[in-house]
Amino acid sequence: MKLNNSIPVQYFNTAWLPGSIRAAMLRLDLIHPAIQGNKWFKLKHHLALFQQGNYQQLITFGGAYSNHIAATAAACREMGIPTAGIIRGEEPKTWSHTLQEARQAGMQLHFIDRHRYREKMHIDWLEQFPNSYIVPEGGHHPLGAAGCEEILSIEQLDNFSHITCPVGTGTTLAGLINASLPGQYTWGYSALKNAVSLDNDVKSLLKVPSRGNWQIFHGVSQGGYGKTNHELFQFMNDFYTETGIPTDMIYTGKMLMAIRDQAMSGLFPAGSSVLIIHTGGLQGNRSLPGGSLIF
Repeated sequence: MKLNNSIPVQYFNTAWLPGSIRAAMLRLDLIHPAIQGNKWFKLKHHLALFQQGNYQQLITFGGAYSNHIAATAAACREMGIPTAGIIRGEEPKTWSHTLQEARQAGMQLHFIDRHRYREKMHIDWLEQFPNSYIVPEGGHHPLGAAGCEEILSIEQLDNFSHITCPVGTGTTLAGLINASLPGQYTWGYSALKNAVSLDNDVKSLLKVPSRGNWQIFHGVSQGGYGKTNHELFQFMNDFYTETGIPTDMIYTGKMLMAIRDQAMSGLFPAGSSVLIIHTGGLQGNRSLPGGSLIF
């Protein structure tokens, strides 16, 4: 597996960032062209266990535009691991580029209706796929959180008062909380609408009782998971123009919009130093109409 082990921490200034606040982006989007962001960290321990065992294939779950499906297919291709993806919803007439590339990477795709998908954790998949290693959707598992703890080994931690990341399953946030230092604030920004259960999902992956220094901000999803609008695209384009950092429309872009609003409203105290985790997912931008983004 050829990964970029020199992940830059890019400090940036924007028109909306107060001069009293220092902000830096941990560019996990540069770790690998297809296994970007937090995806490798959530998968690495699962892949290692697969190789140590006597499994026939690896199975995981996701939607038609899932970053997790894309990254799992790419990682398994590079490591020679047979893989299958259980895809939410009936098979579409036109496959997304995510599904096309997953199939090209060797992933066998199985489409199930949305009701059955919601019940996926109550289904005995080993009956249909014997001797398989199962990775939960989005890598939500103690092993995924353990991998995400390693994200914070990339940078000198005591330089930052706040660590932020987008939240889908809560796995990455849990890992960051586990690895954070006492006195640091670890903030997550939900990509889902009204998903208050995420707080309990995170708590289930914490190694020690919470120090009360973390929280998830809800109501920052711009209308819901996968929802977009002109304001979001304009913000992403402006941010790229100012910093040279591309963002995705599902996670990092929306998180940054929320951080902008918080910074401008004074939520971050003067003197704050904020480490923002770029969780990759840029492949999802390719589903947009041409001209939506300038990068």
